[in-house]
Amino acid sequence: MIFPLVLGYLIFLYFIFQQALANYIGIILPSVSTLGIIELFFGETLLNVYSQDPQQNAKACVIWMHGLGADASDMAGLAKHPALARLPVRHVFIDAPVRPVTINGGMSMRAWYDIVGVTLNDREDEVGIKQSQLSINQVIAEQIKTAGFRSDQIVLAGFSQGGAMALYSALHSPLPLAGVIALSAYLPLARVCQPTLPLQTPFFMGSGLYDPIVLPQWTKQCAQWLHLQGFTQITSTEYAMEHSICPDEIRDVTHWLSELVEGVQA
Repeated sequence: MIFPLVLGYLIFLYFIFQQALANYIGIILPSVSTLGIIELFFGETLLNVYSQDPQQNAKACVIWMHGLGADASDMAGLAKHPALARLPVRHVFIDAPVRPVTINGGMSMRAWYDIVGVTLNDREDEVGIKQSQLSINQVIAEQIKTAGFRSDQIVLAGFSQGGAMALYSALHSPLPLAGVIALSAYLPLARVCQPTLPLQTPFFMGSGLYDPIVLPQWTKQCAQWLHLQGFTQITSTEYAMEHSICPDEIRDVTHWLSELVEGVQA
């Protein structure tokens, strides 16, 4: 029982220091009320979806998924970083549904799926993962329908549990995508994953060398798994940090995304 309590405490500390981290890396966490918002229904579940458009015409769209217990403003803060904000990219942010999370004593919070323990296998709530995947697919379809993007102009991105959903949703996408950004993340249900994504799809994966929540070897295992499946464009980098996002990682994500956008056909 001690390990779930320790992990819950670490997650609590992460949220306490989130604003301090944001200030350190030069991010201003915006209120979601400052962003464009649409509401989508998936069955009886209401999805809050926010958007941030560039000053120039957008050549690509990045759909961001936040981590456990956070909300859309977490990833919106990252996208407000000046280097990222200068790119000709529309950023879209989704609020995960509110659900009880077993590892946090059944407390209800925003989560893409349930987590029952500290191991990788304890993060494989198949029903919750597949429900969230369908919701993310709905957001992709909405960007294609209303904003006029092609699927191969859309990047799925996320941090921690949101990065896990970016990986899972992209690999099972019925449509080609522009790329995937997975920060401090892992691939859930890898043992039964049969990718439908084109093998030339680019991936950016970042992890913290000292991360006690998403262990860096989980990210390494995911990168190795992608190689074994035949994916050829995998950028995987480790940073001297814990469960967070650091300035060097933002720099590398910006550079990777900038090159990706330059190669996207309008």
